[in-house]
Order: sequence, then C-alpha cells, then structure tokens
Amino acid sequence: MNNEPFMTLEQMEDAAEAIRRRTKYQPRVGLILGSGLGGLADSIQPADVIPYAELPHWPQSTVWGHAGRLVIGSLENQPVLVMQGRIHFYEGYSMSQVTFPVRVMQRLGVEILVVTNAAGAINPAYAPGDLMLITDNLNLIGMMGYNPLIGPNIDEFGVRFPDMSQSYDRQLSDLARKAARANGILLHEGVYVGLSGPSFEGPADLRFLRAVGSDAVGMSTVPEVIVARHGGTRVLGISGISNKANLDGNTTTSHEEVLEAGQVMVPKLEAILRGVLQQI
Repeated sequence: MNNEPFMTLEQMEDAAEAIRRRTKYQPRVGLILGSGLGGLADSIQPADVIPYAELPHWPQSTVWGHAGRLVIGSLENQPVLVMQGRIHFYEGYSMSQVTFPVRVMQRLGVEILVVTNAAGAINPAYAPGDLMLITDNLNLIGMMGYNPLIGPNIDEFGVRFPDMSQSYDRQLSDLARKAARANGILLHEGVYVGLSGPSFEGPADLRFLRAVGSDAVGMSTVPEVIVARHGGTRVLGISGISNKANLDGNTTTSHEEVLEAGQVMVPKLEAILRGVLQQI
C-alpha cells in the first residue's frame, strides 16, 4: 500500500497514460460496480481488460466479490470504462487513494460517472433485490473528518470549496426513471448514507440513520461522488438493496447475502443503465 496520504496530479496522469496505451477507446462514461454487481461488465464485448495490479499507483481491491480490473469498451454505442470492483476506506487506504480512480477517469476525459453499490435497507419498504435511485447522500464519513478533498487542492480539477447541493445529476436521474418505467422495473428513490465499515450496522445505528432521513446504507460511493463533482463530472447513482432493514436486531447480515442479492439485481441494473446510455 502507498503510505502517502495524498495522491498527486503526476500519479494520476501516469495511470491515465498507462490506460491510454492499453485501449483504443476514449471513454465518455465511467461506471463503478459495487459488491456482487460486477457481472454487468461481462456484457461489454469486445473489451480491453486491465487488472488494477498492472496500473501504476492504482490501489488494489482486497474484497471478495470485487474482481479488481478495468473493462473498457462500447456499451449501447457509448465508449465506457467500467471498474469491476472498487476501493474502500476500510481496506486501509487513504481517502485520496480511494478516490484515485475517479481522478484518473477525469484525466481520461470521462464526462459522466455512474456509481452503483450494494446497500443495506434502512427504509422498511425496501426488499432485497430492489433498486434505489440515489437522490442525495448523507456524508457521515466526511462529517467525521474524512472528506476526500482534505489536503492540497488540485486546481486543475476544481475549486477549493465546491458546491454539493446537486451531487446527483437531475437530467441523468430522469433518464434512469424513464428507463425503469420502460422496462417495468420498480425503482425506489432515496437518500444513501455512507459509513466507513467494515462492520455492518447495529439496530441502534439503523434507527438513528432512519431518524435523520436515510433510506439505504453502505460503505462506499459518497467519497467518489464528492471527487467527481469537484472535477465537474456528472453523476448518476443507483443502489442495489442487498438485505432488509434490521431495525429491531432480529436478523443478521453477511457479505455472502450481499453477493447473492447481486445476482437478482444485475439484470435490472443492466436494463436501466442500457436505457440511460441509449438516451445520452
């Protein structure tokens, strides 16, 4: 692991150039696939595949269910770069390292970032296998002092104090709603709260998060969205609900359960994302 807390513009450009040398595509859309959702990348054929381990400075995913590679190609006639597995803060990386892939995408010219994740239900109306359009997020990690923009501001990307009042692009969200309706897919809408993990939330945690307006909870996504918006990248966010709300403490949650739910969610997620790509 890299002991430097803040990744540099030079390191970002090194990784971007390594990607340019390995693909003929110039991706316009970047996708980050969460736990159990990596199967979506399999529909990109033909594709240029680059393991994270072959990219300079790129942090390595250590979590089961995250393949740890880039898949670059065309999906619905849009050039896309897909992260098959993401990096998490709980793996021991700095926030700058966690969000390094988003910075590299920005150096490559990616205009739209689609973030997906497997999330636990807080809203009692959600069931495993459901999808939720993220309309806003609660940045509890950042409130505790782990904002990914802490440290030297890289002016080439954005201003020191970026606005986050519309983190999730309204036009892209409308396209997702339209695609869901066209495919007969139930698409909830709600607030995603990002925690550090890796322990799952207890009943008191979930009751607190529900009281402050959260609908789903996970261990990723929010730092990536902040960095994307800092660099002017438009964002669409969709959570796959992996387990029921455990507000009373009568059930347990496991990573295996999360991965199993992904098998149900991937076809629905793919249908929506294909619909969005067809419209942009």
